[in-house]
Amino acid sequence: MTHHSPAPRTTGRRTAARATALAASAAMVVLALQSGTAATAAGHTASSRDAGATALPLSASQRATALKDAQADAPAAARQLGLGSGEKLVARDVVRDADGTTHTRYERTYDGLPVLGGDLVTHTAKSGDLKGVSKAHKGAISVASTDASLAPAAAKKSALAVSDAKSATAKNVRKVVWAASGKPVLAYETVVTGTQADGTPSELHVVTDAATGKKLYSYEGIENGTGTSEYSGTVTVGSTASAGGGFDLTDGGRGGHKTYDLNGGTSGTGTLFHDADDQWGDGTVTNRQTAAVDAAYGAAETWDYYKSAFNRNGIAGDGKAAYSRVHYGNAYVNAFWSDACFCMTYGDGQSNQHPLTALDVAGHEMSHGLTASTAGLNYSRESGGLNEATSDIFGTSVEFFANNSSDVGDYLIGEKININGNGTPLRYMDKPSKDGGSADYWSKTVGRLDVHYSSGVANHFFYLLSEGSGAKTINGVSYNSPTSNNSTLTGIGRAKAEQIWYKALSTYMTSTTNYAAARTATLQAASDLYGANSAEQQAVAATWTAVNVK
Repeated sequence: MTHHSPAPRTTGRRTAARATALAASAAMVVLALQSGTAATAAGHTASSRDAGATALPLSASQRATALKDAQADAPAAARQLGLGSGEKLVARDVVRDADGTTHTRYERTYDGLPVLGGDLVTHTAKSGDLKGVSKAHKGAISVASTDASLAPAAAKKSALAVSDAKSATAKNVRKVVWAASGKPVLAYETVVTGTQADGTPSELHVVTDAATGKKLYSYEGIENGTGTSEYSGTVTVGSTASAGGGFDLTDGGRGGHKTYDLNGGTSGTGTLFHDADDQWGDGTVTNRQTAAVDAAYGAAETWDYYKSAFNRNGIAGDGKAAYSRVHYGNAYVNAFWSDACFCMTYGDGQSNQHPLTALDVAGHEMSHGLTASTAGLNYSRESGGLNEATSDIFGTSVEFFANNSSDVGDYLIGEKININGNGTPLRYMDKPSKDGGSADYWSKTVGRLDVHYSSGVANHFFYLLSEGSGAKTINGVSYNSPTSNNSTLTGIGRAKAEQIWYKALSTYMTSTTNYAAARTATLQAASDLYGANSAEQQAVAATWTAVNVK
């Protein structure tokens, strides 16, 4: 293993970011300068992009005002959309483009009940004219009655039968209208908590028919993804002077992101990391601060990436940070995101010697928060694959953006954890099937795969759109990406591909978006950004065809 010595002591403003030494992975790949078509880390804003379609940055107060105004306009929007008398809209997000177009994301209620799969996005021109609407459910929302035949206790019993978690407990039962698939029905949503087989907490959401108790849908609320366990060398982290003396690992420059030590616990926040002299970690796994610094660094780079690339003010767009918890459980070999706490959690890996606190882990996990705050892609079936791919896409993008010499950007997922025991990555974006389970191309059975495998179609799309098909070497890593129709593709560059995916996610995708709808959303995003029938939009169409999404 290669080691970096501790960072030298620094002077100056004590609340500023501090240099910290971390260990590098034994599996480090020798990397060269990037070749291929991808843009450099600094090149996120493509010169040919239509500036009018770029989202304007909104401060926390501006966003709050925009949401308040959107809620005041919600009744008029419902009438304009021709919604039924029992339907109401609840504003959840507002995106304003430079050309005056406003994209307003709404949840829907029916007779006061939440409508799952009822979310929609209105697209309004500067003039106030409705340009279009993106709906999770195309038809009307209506059920015969909102009186349930079964009591909530029956929903709990049905939900418990679905869960495989240890110490499962059903709670938080609520009556809803289920509209995410087929005809809307009255239902219950029950959250079953417990512990999954590998030690990951479980927050299983189970939707059951309120008349029959039959399961209609379920998804896991804990979204766990794997990244690298290598460390990032000497980095900077944000700290804040503590009122009682010393320093806390709180990044005041990025929404107040905090990093906590669970110390082997599996609940709560544990203890906020504190240090007397503002020198964090020593590059060894035996120093508890080392994992904390890596997690804090990853969170900072992810925050900066979203700000730089998309003018986004924090993961949820509200200027507030998520938080990180390290040293979860005992020898826990994973990391996960939870919407419930809006936080990332990292285990210490095999024998508590390989904390999963590396750069693309943070980018992957925090991007689950981005998805939850925008499209809200259901974490199951094809929408779940798109959810997981979004985290791979932006985790990879964060890695390229950081331009860290100890962790140079690549299109391999989990290449340093060696989970397979033979040095191979967990996932490959250029040819996903190389992992033995992921799909290269869409088929009717893709939605039956685990979301980490159905994500392969979107991961492959993103790689092909960025870099093109065929053999090439990028940053010292060899790739050879095929196409389903044997077409030859030339990539448009990663920077443009990132912009297209983000705009599609934030303004056109909904909770029920599948691969066919993702094609439509990205084509519209490419049109907005680069023009109808532009080379970029044509590339998006050709690339979806190349992964068999037509």
